[in-house]
Amino acid sequence: MDNPSPRLDTATFAQRVSITAGITILFVLLVWLFGVSFNVFLLIVASLLIALPLRAGARKLHDRFGLNETLALTLVIVGVLGILSLMVWLLASRISEQITEFQEQTPEAIRNFQQRLSSSKLGQQVVGSLPNPSELMKNGSKLLTQATGVLSGTFGALSNVYVVLFMAAFIIADPTLYRRGIIWLVPQKGRKRTGEILDKLDKTLVNWLLGQLFSMTVVGVLTAIGLWVLGVRLAGVLALFAGLISFIPNLGPIIALIPALLFAFLDGPQQALYVLILYLGVQTIESSLATPLVQKKMIDMPPALVFGSQLVIGAFGGILGLMLATPIVAMLMILVQTLYVQDILGDETMNVDS
Repeated sequence: MDNPSPRLDTATFAQRVSITAGITILFVLLVWLFGVSFNVFLLIVASLLIALPLRAGARKLHDRFGLNETLALTLVIVGVLGILSLMVWLLASRISEQITEFQEQTPEAIRNFQQRLSSSKLGQQVVGSLPNPSELMKNGSKLLTQATGVLSGTFGALSNVYVVLFMAAFIIADPTLYRRGIIWLVPQKGRKRTGEILDKLDKTLVNWLLGQLFSMTVVGVLTAIGLWVLGVRLAGVLALFAGLISFIPNLGPIIALIPALLFAFLDGPQQALYVLILYLGVQTIESSLATPLVQKKMIDMPPALVFGSQLVIGAFGGILGLMLATPIVAMLMILVQTLYVQDILGDETMNVDS
């Protein structure tokens, strides 16, 4: 038997090297392109979180009452805007006063906290490493701008909000157009499966957002009641902040606790202890009541995976990435479980229906 010619082996080897190099370069380009467009991806996810729940509400009205889809969608949008307007009308004046008072009293709260820390030797060392209140407040706007860098990118915060609302409006107007466009990119034999996966992603995002809104309401209301009973100053704005920041799982409650403890220390360490117990109690109620109700409509996401994704996505996407990390992980888990576990591994016992 004749041995393969060295020339042929060399040509084959060179061809394989070229293919490997091409695949590597393509992969690097795709990673680079994803990194460059990551903020755009976050804006698209934010748009979906606005558009899909409104469309889901319109479908509910259409299915239950037989309303025309356009009329049902109009009623849902008007209803949501009406509720938001009513909340603003009821809370705006009082909350705006408390926000102004919060800005004025924050330096005093920080100074009071530092003075109490200075009573011990360890506390003196900690105080020495902290910035003074005036410097902290002076640089507050700069820190806020840096923290929200994803919203102040190329176009600026207002432009990004406009982009989100603009994309959401298009999706709301005709979601089937974009759904059909995605399905057409897939070979015919996989189009039915693609439609099923898109439906799962749609349902997952809607359920996650509704669950988060429910959790935020529970946290905000319970915190407001507890702070009012304890007589903590600026209870309204602190409760509003606690409810809004709880949109970020895991990290949100910790962030919400910091200003509450600062203002509680104005009335003494005992008051701060009561506030700490209150916040722990609220989070216990929320995690034992709201979270299980949310998880019934969601796939089971390991807490460590959610926390790790928040750190990674937050590092790339800033505040917006931190806020959207959980729904992004939920979508990725749907894709992994359907496309890989079920379709490639053939494990049909993995049920992702929510």
